[in-house]
Amino acid sequence: MTELKATLSISDGRELEVDVHRAVLGYDAIDVQSLVKNHLFTYDPGFMSTASCQSAITYIDGDEGVLLHRGYPIEQLAENADYLEVSYLLLFGERPNKEQYKAFEARVKKHTLVHEQISRFFHGFRRDSHPMAIMCGVSGALAAFYHDSIDVNNIYHRELTAYRLLAKMPTLAAMCYKYSIGQPFMYPQRHLSFSGNFLYMMFATPCEPYMVNPVLEKAMDKIFILHADHEQNASTSTVRTAASSGANPFACIAAGIASLWGPAHGGANEACINMLEEIGSVDRIPEYIEKAKDKDDPFRLMGFGHRVYKNYDPRAKVMRQTCHEVLKELDVQNPLLDVALELERIALSDPYFVDHKLYPNVDFYSGIILKAIGIPVSMFTVMFALARTVGWIAHWKEMYNQGAIKIVRPRQLYVGHPQRDFEAMDKS
Repeated sequence: MTELKATLSISDGRELEVDVHRAVLGYDAIDVQSLVKNHLFTYDPGFMSTASCQSAITYIDGDEGVLLHRGYPIEQLAENADYLEVSYLLLFGERPNKEQYKAFEARVKKHTLVHEQISRFFHGFRRDSHPMAIMCGVSGALAAFYHDSIDVNNIYHRELTAYRLLAKMPTLAAMCYKYSIGQPFMYPQRHLSFSGNFLYMMFATPCEPYMVNPVLEKAMDKIFILHADHEQNASTSTVRTAASSGANPFACIAAGIASLWGPAHGGANEACINMLEEIGSVDRIPEYIEKAKDKDDPFRLMGFGHRVYKNYDPRAKVMRQTCHEVLKELDVQNPLLDVALELERIALSDPYFVDHKLYPNVDFYSGIILKAIGIPVSMFTVMFALARTVGWIAHWKEMYNQGAIKIVRPRQLYVGHPQRDFEAMDKS
């Protein structure tokens, strides 16, 4: 609702009145849509001061370390809900009652199988392909297998596709891993939980029974919850941009996966493990701490601090406890984990880290957990994509539910040549 007005004064004497939209939480937004009529644009590289949409899904206060999904704090959701309950909340706006949850869970499990031809589709990739390259290709190719539900203007199609994407992404992710190590694909088990089923498809083989460890199942579920949505990040904005053209939802999600692949976005926990491997042993930590404190040294500690959260990452509080539970359960003896735990101790006590608020973030802890469970580093970003799919779908659905979709078409500040004449080469 527009409740305020603002006046833009320009030194050439022009004055423009624009609307100001009030936010329920956070910053209000100046409506600049009318500027183009006055031959003006705003200039905002990275869109750091630009709201590209109105959304009721997720709210972040980076200064205070707050993350809310539909108004609920992430800490409460991670402690009291499972991933499918959070998924329902993101998709439909309210938490489910017991009957709604049971029906939702049953419908998701119904769609966990993928078309049998997709298993043969995998064989078109090299065995050493990066799993994210495969996920980009296979998720986009789903439109060729489920073309009966890609009419974005059909409400039933949108709902069916939402279920299919949420249900099939763990199956595809596990298939990426199994293909890379030459093991047979494992079919989903509907009697298992969402996270338990994923662990089964990742680590079971036809040769022997596989029992899901409840501690690891709980940890995986929390990783999924904590990565389910994070407002208008690069990949979510990419999904919304693709959707604005009317692209089918499978193509939109594939675009989101491609954006997530970037090391500055979804590759952060992978970069964290690479950093731990570079440090190598606990006795080398002081050397790298000094390098991190040196402004002239290019080395940076990965997994500490966060671009959005200027305080402690609220997701990290949950993940820290889960991380220690997993390490205790598995009793893993790994030098990298020793390095990680010592770095954590230093970051929480060293005045330099405390003063600069360089606390361990969710990527730091999730990387350690995934490594301890046995998931290879190349699969880390795939885990992120799997978890974030429900957030992408929620934003995609919200766009269509709001109606009157306008194709995204950013402007530019042109700094090239003014108009000039071009002559044929033989005349110049």
